[in-house]
Amino acid sequence: MRALATLISLTLIACAPAVAPGNSGGGSGGGGTAPPVGAPVESPHTLNAAQCRQAGGTMRPVCMMGTVQCVVRYSDAGRTCRDGDDCQGDCRAESMAPSQGPVTGQCQATSDPCGCFANVEDGRVDAALCVD
Repeated sequence: MRALATLISLTLIACAPAVAPGNSGGGSGGGGTAPPVGAPVESPHTLNAAQCRQAGGTMRPVCMMGTVQCVVRYSDAGRTCRDGDDCQGDCRAESMAPSQGPVTGQCQATSDPCGCFANVEDGRVDAALCVD
């Protein structure tokens, strides 16, 4: 029983965002400026509330731990893609089953990192992943 509790604790810790104490997001330049509205956001979960609003996102609890993160809606949500480079976020496979030939996916809708999915890279389905 103790081993199960330890495993669950470690899993939950691994899902928490890595933000250094005192870091309000905004990158390594120290300026703390947020990207323009509609611009791709590399790591929206590191934005503070003001930067999140400026990026067009909302602060909300995500995943099983309910960690509050900035979630932005991507303007290319649902567009057909063959690789993550085609999207602001990831290119998500329509099925998590491995494929034999080239496939297409859809650009993810938001920066919410939670759920079960498989990404499409170079026209191939990557391994399925569940993030909770």
